[in-house]
Formats: sequence, structure tokens, C-alpha cells
Amino acid sequence: MGSRRGCLPTVLAVVLVLAALGWFFGGWYASGPLAKETAFVVPEGSSLSLVADKLERNGAIASAGAFKLRARILSGGAPIKAGEFLLPKGASPSRILRIIQGDEVLRRFVTVPEGMPSIMVYERLMAQPNLTGTIEVPTEGSILPDTYEIEKGESRQAVLLRMQAAMRRTLAELWPKRAKDIAVSTPAEALALASIVEKETGKPAERRVVAGLYSNRLKQGIMLQADPTIIYPITKGKPLGRRIRQSEIQAVNDYNTYSMVGLPKGPITNPGRASIEAVLNPAKTDALYMVADGTGGHQFATTLEEHNANVEKWYALRKARGDF
Repeated sequence: MGSRRGCLPTVLAVVLVLAALGWFFGGWYASGPLAKETAFVVPEGSSLSLVADKLERNGAIASAGAFKLRARILSGGAPIKAGEFLLPKGASPSRILRIIQGDEVLRRFVTVPEGMPSIMVYERLMAQPNLTGTIEVPTEGSILPDTYEIEKGESRQAVLLRMQAAMRRTLAELWPKRAKDIAVSTPAEALALASIVEKETGKPAERRVVAGLYSNRLKQGIMLQADPTIIYPITKGKPLGRRIRQSEIQAVNDYNTYSMVGLPKGPITNPGRASIEAVLNPAKTDALYMVADGTGGHQFATTLEEHNANVEKWYALRKARGDF
């Protein structure tokens, strides 16, 4: 009997130890209280203690103290990283620690589509809630359309400078590869012409032909007569939202290529890499005219007579569609 009584404390101790171990490990690997997927920011220089307290306040873990204890014993000593992380719904404390020790930083992007004018780039950056500070409307044509990664709290000016540096690098790369005897003589002129090509075609396969057509007109001293150059002084590149008026076609300014020979004084949008490449290596073509063909592309012509016939087809198609 005495030996049986001596075993009871031992059994009880084992049970308590097993219960403690179950609590310790179970609480580490079991689902946590996070009610929904949540972005979580670890500030630069944060300690494990500060992060644990913040996780508890945000409802990601039940106890900062328990989290710190388990992390110090079970984490292997890997440091936590600064950044923004996405914590899954119900993530266990173990999973949360792995996330903030790893490379699963929540990435954020801002995209500048090809042909987006600078006023709209400005509006897009100013509308980004994760960026800070203010910027001026950037110079037209100074930004390379692309998708850029941004960080929470980063300044808008820093992002803009990256976009502009990308355009400078692209021009520096492409300009030395230009074909001989092209219509433009400087990178600035190439940007201006590329911006017209960008706005004048929605079909990638047409870019080099459109660039060749406008290059021909430039070389021959023929007005470019590109509709987007009429619109730019009116809206700074935003959609006009109506038909162009006759008075606007005849307007004399630094951009309207219906009232001037040669290039506008600068770009009318931010052209993409492909449009710049097209201008620097245009298609060899005799085309001098083009009109929409109703499919998003164009009918090209080498003579005014042929062009007028194409225009008649285009008007007939628009009338059949009920455009007017």
C-alpha cells in the first residue's frame, strides 16, 4: 500500500508535465485568434518584445508573454525582419513568427500603363495611401511606363525618381542602337515622336509601321496631323470625352500638328519602351497616310487618292454602326 501511495505523486507530476508540454507546444502550433487575413507592419529596428506586444494588440495572438517565451525557446534565434507582412486568418503563433522571420514581405506595386500622361501618373501616385509626401506633376515623357514595387511609408518623390531614372536608362540603352537615317536627331525628339506613335495605335504589330509613316512625313516636311496633338493642350493628355471641334483643329500652339510642320515641342504622353524602339527602328514603308479600320488598327496608304478611299470606307463603317 505504501509503495502505491508513493507512486501517486510521481504519476501526478508526469501528468502535470505532460499537460504543461501540451499547453506549451499546442499553443504554439494551434490556430490563433486572427479573425481575417491582415497586413502587419514590423517597423525598422523592432525587438521581439515590441512586435509581440503589437501582435497582441492587433488580435493576432492571445498573449504577448506566451508568444515571447515560446519564440525564445522554439524559434532557433533567427531575427525578425522589418517590413509589411500578410498574416493569414487563424495563423498559429509559430506560423506568424516564421512569416516575420522570412521573406514573405507583402509586396505593393503601382503600374503606369503605356501612354499614361504625366497628369494621370501624378494623380495615381497621389492616390496611393501607402506613400507619403507630395510631388509636382512630372515632366511629360520623363517616366517609363512599367510596374514598380513600392514600400509602405515610402515617399512619392522617391517612387517618381525611380520611374524617371528607368526612362533615362532606357533611352541611354536604346539610342545607340538606332537605325541610320532616322527622322529624329536627338533622344528628346525620339521621345516626342514615340509619344505620338504610342497614342496613335492600339496594335503592337503596327507600331513600327506607324513610326515609319510619321518618319516619312517628317522627312518630307508634311504635317504629321496626329489627332492626339490637338487634344493634349486642351486636357494635358486626359480623354477629351467628345469630338474634336473644328476650331481646335485649326488652333495654333506648340503641340497641334495640324497647324504646324514638324514635331510638337515635347512629348504628349509617356511612351513605352516598344514605341521608343519603333521610332528608333521604324519599318521601311512608303506609307504617308492612315485611317482607322474599325478593328483597332489602321488602313495605310501611300497616295492621297488611296487614303481618301480608305476614309470613305471608314465613314461608311461608322455610319453602319450608328456612330453618327
